[in-house]
Amino acid sequence: MSEFNKGQTPTDEQLTAFIDGELDAADREWIEQQITDDERVAERFDFLSRSALPFTEAFQPMLAEAPAAKLQAMLDAIPSVEQSNVRTAGIGRRGFLAAIAASFVAAVAIDRAVIGIGHRLSKPDEDSEWRAAVAEYLSLYTVDTLSAPAGDRAQQLAQLNGVGSKLGLPLAPETVAMPGIEFKRAQILNYDSKPLAQIAYLDPESGPMALCIVQSAKGAAAPDMENRRGMNVVYWCSATHAFMLIGHAPIDRMQQLAADVRAHLIA
Repeated sequence: MSEFNKGQTPTDEQLTAFIDGELDAADREWIEQQITDDERVAERFDFLSRSALPFTEAFQPMLAEAPAAKLQAMLDAIPSVEQSNVRTAGIGRRGFLAAIAASFVAAVAIDRAVIGIGHRLSKPDEDSEWRAAVAEYLSLYTVDTLSAPAGDRAQQLAQLNGVGSKLGLPLAPETVAMPGIEFKRAQILNYDSKPLAQIAYLDPESGPMALCIVQSAKGAAAPDMENRRGMNVVYWCSATHAFMLIGHAPIDRMQQLAADVRAHLIA
């Protein structure tokens, strides 16, 4: 791809061509260096790499509900493969993303979804990686995603017991309750072949919110803050688990909610 402007950040098209093995040796070496040197490029590379995962199967209910005429019009507007440097497979990356965009408002719960990053290059901060993966996934959520009823206390308890047993961490509705925030569901996702708990909430003021938990041997760490994908994150570790609370609420409110949950989990 001799038209690469190597004075600029790699585009999604260039990263996708790198993932698909369509670059010559010099361009591959340049992309690899950019991924190593620039955290933003590395995170975007990780996100695009996930197209190798079974997303089509995971999103099949949404694709089935997508308005066919609207999807066809969107797909007709996309340049053909001969006009693009991006190789497609099956319905193609662009077609699949267009289908999601057209049908996402109609989506409800996405159960047993997979969050995984096929690492081609090693990155130093594994704790940061799982938070980045969660943020990418939660950025797809809308109010409609969590519109399904949460169920009664017995159903919530059953979900939390199932999730807690996978993590070796006792959980109950009272343990993960947050004032003014509606509990919606608890489920186990898969991150890097390890269980990742997602407890999803709907905040009437700011929208989707999630408490996510993974097992961790890093040891206890005090709460810290960051911003990912336009969302505020409060994260901390116990001796056995890593936690993060992520949502669109202001950071001071997120800190207070995280402090309440953390106190319940420690008690």
